[in-house]
Amino acid sequence: MIEVKVPEFGESIQEVQIAQWQKKVGEFIAKDEDLVELESEKASQALPSPESGIIKEILHEDGAFVQVGDVIARMEAADAPAASATPAATPPAAAPARVMPAAERLLHENDLSPEQVTATGPGGRLLKEDVMRQAAGDARQRQAPVAAAAPSVPTPASKAQSEIDEFHDELETLERADQIKPMSMIRRTIAKRLVEAQNQAALLTTFNEIDMQPVMELRSKYKEQFLDKHGVKLGFMSFFAKASVEALKRFPAINSQIDGNNVVYRNYCDVGIAIGGGKGLVVPILRSVERLSFAAIERTIGRFATLAQANKIKPEDLEGGTFTISNGGVYGSLLSTPIVNPPQSGILGLHSIQKRPVVVNDEIVIRPMMYVALTYDHRIVDGREAVQFLKTIKEVLEEPARLFLEV
Repeated sequence: MIEVKVPEFGESIQEVQIAQWQKKVGEFIAKDEDLVELESEKASQALPSPESGIIKEILHEDGAFVQVGDVIARMEAADAPAASATPAATPPAAAPARVMPAAERLLHENDLSPEQVTATGPGGRLLKEDVMRQAAGDARQRQAPVAAAAPSVPTPASKAQSEIDEFHDELETLERADQIKPMSMIRRTIAKRLVEAQNQAALLTTFNEIDMQPVMELRSKYKEQFLDKHGVKLGFMSFFAKASVEALKRFPAINSQIDGNNVVYRNYCDVGIAIGGGKGLVVPILRSVERLSFAAIERTIGRFATLAQANKIKPEDLEGGTFTISNGGVYGSLLSTPIVNPPQSGILGLHSIQKRPVVVNDEIVIRPMMYVALTYDHRIVDGREAVQFLKTIKEVLEEPARLFLEV
């Protein structure tokens, strides 16, 4: 019998959550095929099957919390089963219909039983309309030798009762049940860190806006050549990453962190880029961005985005970081106040690009504008530095040549 154990996730991680089993007991799984998805406080990771075989036992269900080294399943080594014809399963007998109050009243009035009426409501419920349809069909089939009796006129009381019955029928068809699920490891960590940031840091946000036309024109002019040479598209994020590096060099407090009564200044820029993944937002780290080219930045972001969608981001890809860039604009955000990821001292928020009237050289023109926000820890970063930091990013991106001339 082969035991499947929870692998090591990193030095500081001892507990993980079973996010989802990819196979069921009795099913065959090939070697290296994904068996279960595990989630730590930092990332999701698929656990491949150690051998080919049949799943004999699953010891912990989806959502369970387990320790590193715990046995979570047992399997028996086996070769892939040969394909065989499977006899068609006998369809299950239809469950008795659930009769709604208004339908029950009409059944009695028309001398019908629930078995005589086809139920069409959600979950096999027998509705008033089903009974009316059956009653109308029976009436057409009957041959009346005498004149039909005059239809009865509903009284105000019976009409009111009918409306009440219909209202209750509608409530019965609504899905109003609560669903309780355990909070994921990643979401628990995010919640904890966000509360820590609010409680421990003195957070303040400053704003500015950037005319994106120069960057957009530069991208449009060189995008084909850039793609042909580097095999990757030229996006906006590489411009903002490079502009952030320039601003961090000028205002190193935003690239530092508080350690007790000390301030730790970094001579490198490890920039976290917020990326939407299969399990939510993750922030992989681009190491030493000051040494990376535009192509290297775009290539690395693309690789991380692919891994994030497949929940293949490794914990070590998310560790560290001296500064973060979060682009809410891809989701349509016009303006927001991002929260610092402790122990970092700053985060840059990007937003949607919108055409707006602005004044350029004393004339009103239409330009693609973007609001940007910098949230910073006021314990270590002064307001003057924060404002000038954003102003530096604005100046660099409105004159992209500064990125290459370092002025």
